[in-house]
Amino acid sequence: MYNPQQKEYKQYICDRESPLLEYLLATLHGTRSKIKATLQGRGIKVNGRVVTQYDYPLTPGTRISVSNSKRNDNFKSRYVSIVYEDQYLIVIDKKPGILSMAAGRSSLNVKSVLDDYFKRTRQKCHAHVVHRLDRDTSGLMIYAKDMDTEQILEHEWHDIVYDRRYVALVSGEMTQQSGTIANWLKDNSAYVTYSSPVDNGGKYAVTHFQLLDNSTEHSLVEYRLETGRKNQIRVHTADMGHPVCGDVKYGNGDNPLHRLCLHAYVLCFYHPITRRPMEFSTLIPSKFKEIINKDKIRRQHTP
Repeated sequence: MYNPQQKEYKQYICDRESPLLEYLLATLHGTRSKIKATLQGRGIKVNGRVVTQYDYPLTPGTRISVSNSKRNDNFKSRYVSIVYEDQYLIVIDKKPGILSMAAGRSSLNVKSVLDDYFKRTRQKCHAHVVHRLDRDTSGLMIYAKDMDTEQILEHEWHDIVYDRRYVALVSGEMTQQSGTIANWLKDNSAYVTYSSPVDNGGKYAVTHFQLLDNSTEHSLVEYRLETGRKNQIRVHTADMGHPVCGDVKYGNGDNPLHRLCLHAYVLCFYHPITRRPMEFSTLIPSKFKEIINKDKIRRQHTP
């Protein structure tokens, strides 16, 4: 995938079956933390492909390349971070403010960013969209690198993806600790999604939620999707009287961070080719927690 000068990498040939991290610990002289930093920094390649997964399986004859620096700088974007990559797919962490795919000639979108990266690193592939996040929603996404992988993900999505969770900062003090919201979602003529407790010709949607923290002004809530409908979390949490902060479409004007406070932070799926479980998570955005803590401090100092 990359084409660095040979002197920038040390080459190793695996002589046994072993998880990648275990092999590197036994072969290199670095500490566990240093080797993990090199993996996370995308400085390890297996048979020419960047690998970041600690338990990636090695077999005898596999070629491992280790960067002399812990970070590989072939990819730079203020809107996208690469979490995992192999020859079939790429998992990214999207920042708010960028579309998942193009919606106009000059629109900023993740697919174009990845296609440019593939071109610069001489990969003969394109990013294929298999699911989407709204422009102002941040978090984890999968893109296929070939049409066969895209088709498998598209047609077997509900069997392949076994855990998909979001975290949101919502308006108001939610008191219910956990529960499930289920109803039918349908767009009206203005493309605004609305819900109905009875079948309205739309799609049935199920969202499970769990309260993580709250103040008298805001709540931090985890949402686990059983179905993946358009604007599902945004509509369901608004139905509960606690819309996502910063939601100009379904919200109440509460916008403490000047962004849609919704983040896709857990994504677990079976690899469409190898069928191995792939589990990814990101940290809950610190600013979400800061709002809750500021609310609590302000409450303590209010006479």
